[in-house]
Parts: sequence; structure tokens; C-alpha cells
Amino acid sequence: MIHQYFRQAAAAVLCLLMPSLLLSGCTSKEEPKGDPSASTSSSAKAGPARVYAIKGPTGIGMANLMAEAAEGTYDFHIAASPEEVTAKVVSGEADIAAVPTNLAAVLSKKTGGKVQIAAVNTLGVLYVLENGSAIQSVADLKGKTIYSIGQGSNPEYVLNYVLTKNGLTPGEDVTIEFKEQADELATLLAANKAAVAMLPEPSVTTALSKNAELRVALDMTKEWDAATDDGSRLMMGCVIVSTAYAQQHPDEVKAFLTAYRGSVEKASADVEGTAQLCERYEIIPKAAVAKQAIPRCGLTYIDGSEMQSQLSGYYAVLYAADPQSVGGELPGDAFYYHAA
Repeated sequence: MIHQYFRQAAAAVLCLLMPSLLLSGCTSKEEPKGDPSASTSSSAKAGPARVYAIKGPTGIGMANLMAEAAEGTYDFHIAASPEEVTAKVVSGEADIAAVPTNLAAVLSKKTGGKVQIAAVNTLGVLYVLENGSAIQSVADLKGKTIYSIGQGSNPEYVLNYVLTKNGLTPGEDVTIEFKEQADELATLLAANKAAVAMLPEPSVTTALSKNAELRVALDMTKEWDAATDDGSRLMMGCVIVSTAYAQQHPDEVKAFLTAYRGSVEKASADVEGTAQLCERYEIIPKAAVAKQAIPRCGLTYIDGSEMQSQLSGYYAVLYAADPQSVGGELPGDAFYYHAA
């Protein structure tokens, strides 16, 4: 069954969304590929750039580049959790990595500015599902109970922001009940025990496949865009680069970003082919599931000043909800990588 194939990827996505798990929890028994004896210093490293990505939506944009890059250009690693990538970035063993945007800010603070954000690769992956057709707008959530994952982390902050911007007070106008696992929530939806729920992809695809009565009622990325008045966007995944690597290898970083943009664009244009690659590289366990999920994964490529202006507002919302979700302070201008 689809939900069985997708259990591991759904767990990875939940880790992606939860800043409290950046430094603990969501451990993986899977060891990343590569030579553990390799130098941990970017300045001393010779050879292909070491590139990390996480299973699930954040890693999808890397699939075509992995298939098409010239041999020896990049040393790719697909990790099972953000924690695994965190360790590699902090130790200096990753030159480039695709990670959640809030993790990028936390890593910049944790390493004293040794990483920069180079591009946003994923918008929101959160959706409100319902059994029926009563919810056509955020206003229709008034008086409802919404089930969600991610209490005390990004999903809660995003939901509260959108509700508040639409004149609804969480806990008063809308009741929110949190579950620990996205799979549990998908099962409740499938059994018609939860009328309304907010889920991330790939759990959305899992839930829809188990109950034909379910439908996507609200796209939280679109609702964010409609609610905001500061030009910010819901940006949940990105590519970071080691500051030292970017300074020492500017041409290589520029070439990577150009190739990566093409890979992301191809993922959206060739969903079926990308889905096959997602299965091949274990980004998503089954191509059939990936094919359904990719169109709702918010794949994009935004860099430079546009990235900075749109992402800074998102960080401000997270900071207002919980300063530690972005490392304890808002990132400064030096955090944003701009190609020369």
C-alpha cells in the first residue's frame, strides 16, 4: 500500500518541518555514502563538491542533476533526516546542501556564519484537507476543529499566522488538535474520524490515496500569499553553501546553481521522469507516489535579492512565534549569498 511505501519519507518530512528536532531526535540508521576519512576542511578539499540533500520534498529538485551531472563533478549524498545533514554541515564535510529554510538560519547561527543561503528550492508543502466541500476559504474554518502535526514548530506557526491574518483567533474561533505523526493523521482522515486536517506532502498524497472522499480544500502557500502584506512568501526549503567554499570556489558555486535551477525546472516539466529518478535515488520510495506528490511540493528556484526580500518576512513570522526556530535571531545581510 502507498502509505507503507511512504512511511520513511513522511517521517523525514515531519523532521524537515520541526525545528525542535534539528539538534536531537529523528535519528537514522542509514549512513551517508562517502569516504569518512575525507578531509573536513573545504579549503583543503580537492575534487568534486560534496552535495547533500534530504529525502522528501527538499531533495526532489536534486534528482535530475544527480542523473545528468558529469561524472566526478559532484559527490552526492541523500540523507534520511535534517539531523544527518546538520552534522555534516557543522563538521565542514558538506560544501552544498538542500535543507529546510529554518534549519539554514539555525546552522548559520550555530556555525558563526560559516554557511549562507544560496537559493530557495521549495515553497510551502502544507495543505488543508477535508471530507466534503464545506471549506472554500480560510473564513470557512471558523467553528471547525483542525487536526495538524507540528505543535511548537513551523506548521503551527504557519497555521496560526494564516488564521490570524484572516481575522480568526486560534483557540477561540478555531480549535486546533495536534497529533505526533503525519501517518496517524492521514489514517484518521481516511477513516472519516477527522473532518479537517492540515498535512504536508507526501502525507497529503497518502491520505488522498486511502479515501476518495477527501479533497484538498486549502493550499497554505496560496493562503500565505493572500494574507501577507509585506511581500514575504512561505518558503520552506533551500540550498545552502559553505561560506568558505563559496569564497574559494565562486565559479563552481555559480555553475552548480545554474545546473540546479535547470534540475528544478525539469522536475516540474517532466514529472514522470523525475518521479522515476526519485525512486532510483531513494528520495521518494516509489515512483508512483512521487508522480502524484511532485505537483504539490512547491518546487521553485529563487535566489539573490528576490530570495532575500521574500524570505526575510517568513523568518520574521517564525521569529515572532519562537526565536529559536531561526537560531535565536533574525539572519543578517551576510547570510544571503549573492553571486558576484
